[in-house]
Amino acid sequence: MSEILSKNEIEQFILDGFVRIDNAFSQEVAGAALDILWEDLPCDRSDPTTWTEPVIRLGMYTDQPFIDSISTPKLHNAFNQLVGVDKWFPCRSVGTFPVRFPSSQVPIDTGKHVDASFPGTDPGNYMEWRVNIKSKGRALLMLVLYSDVSDADAPTVIYKGSHLDVARVLSKEDDWGLSFMTLANKLELLPKREEVYATGKAGTVYLCHPFLVHSAQAHRGNIPKFMAQPPLLLKRELSIGDSDVDHSPVERAIRLALKKQERGGHYKRLFFDSLFF
Repeated sequence: MSEILSKNEIEQFILDGFVRIDNAFSQEVAGAALDILWEDLPCDRSDPTTWTEPVIRLGMYTDQPFIDSISTPKLHNAFNQLVGVDKWFPCRSVGTFPVRFPSSQVPIDTGKHVDASFPGTDPGNYMEWRVNIKSKGRALLMLVLYSDVSDADAPTVIYKGSHLDVARVLSKEDDWGLSFMTLANKLELLPKREEVYATGKAGTVYLCHPFLVHSAQAHRGNIPKFMAQPPLLLKRELSIGDSDVDHSPVERAIRLALKKQERGGHYKRLFFDSLFF
């Protein structure tokens, strides 16, 4: 297996909750995807006076440029390194698009959250979808950039290391976990974390731990932002218990969080080394 991520990048993923992949797919693929998205928007690509809403949501996309963008050898190899070989399903959709436009209006969807991964009692109500400590259904959150995103272009705010806090919250629940909204309401009570902006050129992909807290923000730039947030789906639940299995970095991060909860205080380097090697 070709190793796309270095040892240091995997260590960063475990401790920080994300890793950035530059040039994950080509500018040509990004451009073809943008052409499709603009065709579906109720505004004129060349006339900013028609960009009257701060955010417009578009539906699921399964067209070839979108599938090509998240099916590159570089990404597949990174999936294998972070999740494990034969433990994830190839993506067949990039999900919905929240297209963000330059605007003086503040969008209503800027709250901190963790993306849910399996349905509650009403599968049609996403606010009641759920997250549990074994991240049922979801291996990774992906932030896939189809347009260039600068600090001014409403980059997603990543709360560095917040996946460890969320793991400790979820560890107190059973397999039913918490609903999207219940968990979201707990996030402001968690430790303050450094904010990192998910910026980059079109073709950049951030691979994030499924428990990573993130949020949208207002667009203060000039060019509309196009980004998808598809999940990488798990074939089976994560293994986080004490066993002889070779734990993936996604699992190691959860185990590290729970070990810190047991000990209190700061992370022990000796324990981290025992997880990493």
